[in-house]
Amino acid sequence: MEMLLFCVWALLALNPGPGATEEIFEVSVWPDQALVKLGQSLMINCSTTCPDPGPSGIETYLKKTQVDKGPQWKEFLLEDVTENSVLQCFFSCAGIQKDTSLDITVYQPPEQVILELQPAWVAMDEAFTVKCHVPSVAPLENLTLTLLQGNQELHRKDFMNLAVASQRAEITINVKAQREDDRCNFSCRAELDLSSHGGGLFHSSSAIKVLRIFEFSQSPQIWVSSLLEIGMAEAVSCELARVFPAREVMFHMFLGDQELSLFVSWKGDTAWANATVRAMETGDQELSCLVSLGPMEQKTREPVHVYSFPPPILEIEELYPLAGTDINVTCLGHVLTSPSPTLRLKGAPDLPAPGEPAWLLLTTREEDNGRNFSCEASLEVQGQRLSKTTAVQLHVLYKPRLEESDCPGNQTWVKGTEQLLACVPKGNPTPTLVCTWNGVIFNFEVPRKATQNHTGTYCCTASNQLGSVSKDIAVIVRGLDEGISSTIFVIIIVALGVGVITIALYLNYRPCKIERRKLPYRQKEKNKEEESQFAVQQAEKCNAHNC
Repeated sequence: MEMLLFCVWALLALNPGPGATEEIFEVSVWPDQALVKLGQSLMINCSTTCPDPGPSGIETYLKKTQVDKGPQWKEFLLEDVTENSVLQCFFSCAGIQKDTSLDITVYQPPEQVILELQPAWVAMDEAFTVKCHVPSVAPLENLTLTLLQGNQELHRKDFMNLAVASQRAEITINVKAQREDDRCNFSCRAELDLSSHGGGLFHSSSAIKVLRIFEFSQSPQIWVSSLLEIGMAEAVSCELARVFPAREVMFHMFLGDQELSLFVSWKGDTAWANATVRAMETGDQELSCLVSLGPMEQKTREPVHVYSFPPPILEIEELYPLAGTDINVTCLGHVLTSPSPTLRLKGAPDLPAPGEPAWLLLTTREEDNGRNFSCEASLEVQGQRLSKTTAVQLHVLYKPRLEESDCPGNQTWVKGTEQLLACVPKGNPTPTLVCTWNGVIFNFEVPRKATQNHTGTYCCTASNQLGSVSKDIAVIVRGLDEGISSTIFVIIIVALGVGVITIALYLNYRPCKIERRKLPYRQKEKNKEEESQFAVQQAEKCNAHNC
């Protein structure tokens, strides 16, 4: 009996009880932190320290496949992991089951970051919205979004303390537009920090958006005449003030359906477009100007009236008549002018009746050569009085003349000086002038130094298609000393005259007593002078009669 009890004790000593087995074996899972990208697979290894494990495996709702095993381990493949989950790995040993859990975290990096500017064009001092959102990212609590203006940080937001299920990955701010914000770059940066899950840092940025600021507070103005003449080029312009940015303003101008070619300019906050318009149809039309900048667009219209008013017709019966010819000068309105204009012919004695031509009968004279005639037509259009004038010059033909004023018959040259023969003929057509001296043609157009040899008579003949006329010109060449002597003589004569006048005035104002004292003496001298003259006369008579 004692031996039996010893054997039972020995068996109990060799085979530990359930409590001892549970303390001896362990269950572990690899990896100890599971981070898997959305939709990808994950390899899991479960192992135990139990030398002879019993039933084992993993518990998960994910799709699993056992891919390998060993005496104390099993390896599973989890496919298409799309959600966070908790996996249980278990082993049994000597009837005792032990397990461990593994948290599986699914992540999705911020591959797409979208930035929105609303609106893209913002009026000055108005608010605009900057919005950034990431359509797909996980886990959201590890995400940080940052809005940037250029390189400057505008706003930052993290989602660490937000409930994942109720939040979207987005950030929105409102900003007041200022002129200096024009053409600023805006962007958004997303960062997913998985270091707490054993992963790394993922970051991505949005495309850059450019903000446009504008000011468009006034309507455009059109500068155009209310009256346009058909077929005539007329300058027009369209101006827009207090606009920003002025150089980006777009202009379109139309006359009716005809679009005009524009030249656009700007200065400061003003932009304008210049064009040349040429109307081809009469009547009432409309000139319009369409101006646009970003989302803004305005159109201004101005009425114009297109009229037809060609210049009047001036008819001269003969433009090149002979002197003494009777010609008719007529002033007519153009047939395309409507209504008929009022006409005035310069030189006509009377105004014609409305719609009637004006005319003048003229007997041409030499003095009429080069005379300008003008025909003026006036027309009232839309309450405005318009006028046009046509001018024609008359050319009267007459024979040559050599007048004393233009061709003196006596000319004096000073010896040693440059001289020209002065002779300009009159006539129409312009006469040609030929001068001869001693039978030789003399070139009177070339200046020459005068000598005594140039003294003589020159014969000049003026000719045109209507006839000719000749004239002798006497040229005298005097020495320079003669001219000086003459000058000195004139000076002496003038000086003597001044002296005589001075003496006469002096004598005239002497005292009366002196004058009375000299009277008897003067009377005696006068008597002696008369006696002497009488004696001379008697002697001359005697000589004449040989006495």
